[in-house]
Amino acid sequence: MAFMNWSDNFVVDIFEVDNQHKKLLGLVNQLFDAMSVGKGKEVLGKVLTELINYTVYHFSTEERLFKQCAYPEFETHKKEHDDLTKTATELKQSFDSGNKLITIDVMNFLKDWLNVHILQEDKKFGPFLHSKGVH
Repeated sequence: MAFMNWSDNFVVDIFEVDNQHKKLLGLVNQLFDAMSVGKGKEVLGKVLTELINYTVYHFSTEERLFKQCAYPEFETHKKEHDDLTKTATELKQSFDSGNKLITIDVMNFLKDWLNVHILQEDKKFGPFLHSKGVH
């Protein structure tokens, strides 16, 4: 059973971004699955690293589009990206230093952050980017 399910509510109608959002939800589900069955530190560390790296890649895609189209909320949106990246990096460092627990609280944080970020913040840029010819 998936921890997070993709639905049309998440669609921002920018093909590249929607595909990346699907991948991010998949990675969160993969982390949850690994945690749920008590996978070893190596597996959890690998999935967590992939999630962080893909998140950074995804954010760079959005930010490239924002710059390209002069998105007026670029700075505010980038700050949210930076805050999540910092939190995720701190989580990974804690995990690497021996804190083996990826708790349900962390999973809920990721789920809530993705839900709020995509459904509120990312939904704002879809129409703007469309008006600039990005689909």
